[in-house]
Amino acid sequence: MATEAKQVNLEERFEFDGKVKRPIFIILGLGLIFLVIGLTMAVLGGGHEGGHALIDAATNSLASTEAVDATNAEGHGYSWVQRVYANLWINNVFFTGLAIIGVFFFAIQYVANAGWSASIIRIMFSLGRFLPISFGLMIIVFAIAGHDLFHWTHESLYDKTSPDYDPIIAGKEGFLNPIFYWGRMIFFFCGWLLFAWFLRRESYKEDTLGGTKQFRKLVRISAAFLIFFGLSSSVSAWDWVMSIDTHWFSTMFGWYVFASWFVSGLSAITLLIILLKGWGYLQVVNENHLHDLGKFIFGFSIFWAYIWFSQFLLIYYANIPEETIYFIERLSSDYYSKIIFMNLVLNFIFPFLILMTRDAKRKTIILKLVCVIVLIGHWFDFYLMITPGTLKAHGTFGFLEIGMALIYLGVFAFVVFNGLAKKVLVPKNHPMIQESIYHHT
Repeated sequence: MATEAKQVNLEERFEFDGKVKRPIFIILGLGLIFLVIGLTMAVLGGGHEGGHALIDAATNSLASTEAVDATNAEGHGYSWVQRVYANLWINNVFFTGLAIIGVFFFAIQYVANAGWSASIIRIMFSLGRFLPISFGLMIIVFAIAGHDLFHWTHESLYDKTSPDYDPIIAGKEGFLNPIFYWGRMIFFFCGWLLFAWFLRRESYKEDTLGGTKQFRKLVRISAAFLIFFGLSSSVSAWDWVMSIDTHWFSTMFGWYVFASWFVSGLSAITLLIILLKGWGYLQVVNENHLHDLGKFIFGFSIFWAYIWFSQFLLIYYANIPEETIYFIERLSSDYYSKIIFMNLVLNFIFPFLILMTRDAKRKTIILKLVCVIVLIGHWFDFYLMITPGTLKAHGTFGFLEIGMALIYLGVFAFVVFNGLAKKVLVPKNHPMIQESIYHHT
């Protein structure tokens, strides 16, 4: 039977008007209000809104290798400023992940010669427009707060004549030293920005040149980017997150951070497409596209849970003190332990049960709810990776955390939507655009 001709507008442009800007400014306004309230409460409350202490005596004895040192190093204790630094770093890492995953998923479509996604690749790529801002924020925050966030930056740890000398951390000096650390951060971000610029430029050229030459060129650039991303994403996970708990290590940590970043990025892309569809854009997108995106979220939520459990199980049965301290100081805390189990519910159990059926993956209201929950859940995942190592027993969640996250979200949304407005939403001369228009599962 012949396929009925489908009329879609391949020239549609997104208008970044008041209808879209208004909720973004509301988010930014609420974030600022919550942040001011949170800062006021933190300052007046002596640092935090009801801190939560680690309660197990076993934690205290094992934590002597790092947890106690981190808060008492250089003779300074906890202050509300450290809480601000920790939240800046959490949001930097989380939103940097969303940005680079947008570019990563875009590149995958070309390398895989995927046709179903040809109409939505610009939506994926729009997340990458936040990379220049995240680069600047990472540089600024590490320059100002690196000494408070990263225990290994204290020079006395490497001085054998100092009472603070730590032979384990000193043994890692070849990798964990400020010059090499700065070099890796700048190199990775410059590489990501350069690849993102090339991919964006060649994608836009496709709108005017057409044919397959640009497509083949994009495939080559995408393949090179994926190789670079494979290395840089793992090492950046070690640098930006794992090195906070300097004594601790996990051979699976690069995969774990990638899994959290990837399912978060998939949720952000899907949510963005649903919002645009609801505003009358992306006529080319149908239930089958949403179904495929839902399957990605469903599948990689399971993948994240698999990596989480595999990492935990390896550390559990090896029972090496340098490894077990990471989970002991989290599970032995009345506060952090609750977030661990909440994490598993939000990031695995909820999306697994809700998206199990075919119909659920095709309904925008259900997908929208799942995407929001998964994004919140994985923000808490990064919160749980970073906060215990930076604030130790003083970790808490309140207006300050909500306000900071909302401000980052507002800025991220503004940059993404502003980028979408610069060019047409659909790559009209993509060689596989017709396959995407008539896509069905």
